[in-house]
Amino acid sequence: MQTVQNDTSLKTQKITLNLQKLMAPAALVIIYIFFGLFGRNFFSYSTFINIVDSAYYIGFAAIGVTFVIITGGIDLSVGTVMMCAAVIGGTAYRTWGWPMWISLVLILVVGVIFGIFNGIMVSRLKLPPFIATLGTMMISMGIGSIVSNVRSAAFPPRTAPDGWFKNIFKYITENHFSIPTGLIVLLGVTVIAHIILTRTKMGRYIFAIGSNKEAARLSGVNIQKWEMMAYVVAGTTAGIGGISFAAVYTTIMPAQGQGFELFAIAGAVIGGTSLAGGVGSVFGTLIGVFIMAVLRSGLPSMDLQAHYQTFFTGVVVIGAVLLDMYRNKKATEVKLITPADLYKQTMTKKISELKLEQRQAQKAGDTARANTLSAQLKDLQREMKKTFTDMKAKEKRELERTHAEERAAEKEFQEMLKKESSSLK
Repeated sequence: MQTVQNDTSLKTQKITLNLQKLMAPAALVIIYIFFGLFGRNFFSYSTFINIVDSAYYIGFAAIGVTFVIITGGIDLSVGTVMMCAAVIGGTAYRTWGWPMWISLVLILVVGVIFGIFNGIMVSRLKLPPFIATLGTMMISMGIGSIVSNVRSAAFPPRTAPDGWFKNIFKYITENHFSIPTGLIVLLGVTVIAHIILTRTKMGRYIFAIGSNKEAARLSGVNIQKWEMMAYVVAGTTAGIGGISFAAVYTTIMPAQGQGFELFAIAGAVIGGTSLAGGVGSVFGTLIGVFIMAVLRSGLPSMDLQAHYQTFFTGVVVIGAVLLDMYRNKKATEVKLITPADLYKQTMTKKISELKLEQRQAQKAGDTARANTLSAQLKDLQREMKKTFTDMKAKEKRELERTHAEERAAEKEFQEMLKKESSSLK
């Protein structure tokens, strides 16, 4: 037997990969239609706005987390960092008297600083990402409470002069019609992140680190720099998420945000990002986030309480991880092609060529030639079926004989060990 790589197997792998990429979008459509048919008033425009509103802050955080997971890391602090940044920005506006635009910039800066902090701990100090970001989660919760003096941060209402930034994420007309302008921002950030991952040196190196860190290092990639940049991106998108949360929900509690990171990670995993690293897509992540947002709005429409969303999200995440494991197993699987398989592939190719020649003869009006080729095709197909079956049966008998010899040898070896052990006693 020999290991070979052929066109047929490559085509099969490509088809399988494409089907896997379509699974998340298909799941989103199916879930949306399901709730529309069985839920109460789910297809309404107000429900659509609620879905989009709840997707903003998780969506931004999940995009950054995707970068980190692709490197083979994890970021458990992204939710609390997002809320800490928003609380500090709100305190700067309400308590310190800062202008709104500077307060919003501060939210973004705080997110970036935490991203740099995570990056230094993971890439420079070599702390495990789980432990490093778990510590940052607690630090960010504490800093948010200290800065705000354990008080909530309230941003100005939409009608106030300083509430202009809320229109970035939701514009409400004079007739009280809501336009989800934040969806454009979310898509814009997703496109930028996609370009970074697929069209830049940074993206290529991030994928390389996640695929094989040691191989990337030996290839001359600056592991510390690009691994750190993944956490900086996560911190930046967490800051954007904090701004979007303030725009949609106005009031932010100091200890809020714990648990948001799980939804962000779940969105990335559901969207096809591999927890093993090296595989991921921000567009897939966005679809995963919207799947959870649809669940969040759809379950109440069926008179199911909010905790059912957590349950079903967990089920979906487990399914996505199992699918990822299956995909990784298939990608690394080495298939042994037997002589029978080689024979079948050769004959299949010959039959395909004859079929093409037959169709060409039919188009040219050469009936005699077409009939001759048709007879040859039937003979070849019968021959292939019989020969392939005989070869497979022979290979099966040979394999059984080999296994029997191996078992006999193993039994003989065990008996020899027993005899030696008895003689020593």
